[in-house]
Amino acid sequence: MSDLQTLPCPTCATETTFEQPTCIDGHTEDGGACPEWACTDCGTALVVGGVPVARREVWDRAA
Repeated sequence: MSDLQTLPCPTCATETTFEQPTCIDGHTEDGGACPEWACTDCGTALVVGGVPVARREVWDRAA
């Protein structure tokens, strides 16, 4: 685990410390920040920030 941040936890119903686990999904390969955070009290996971959405043509080909 690395960075810590205080965020509102929906499960704890209070501001708690969240930690950022080591990213295994490749979010940081291009120097960006991983959007995944976990509550240190209850383990609730949050995705913070923008998450890229697949382009429409990718969805059309997959269908």
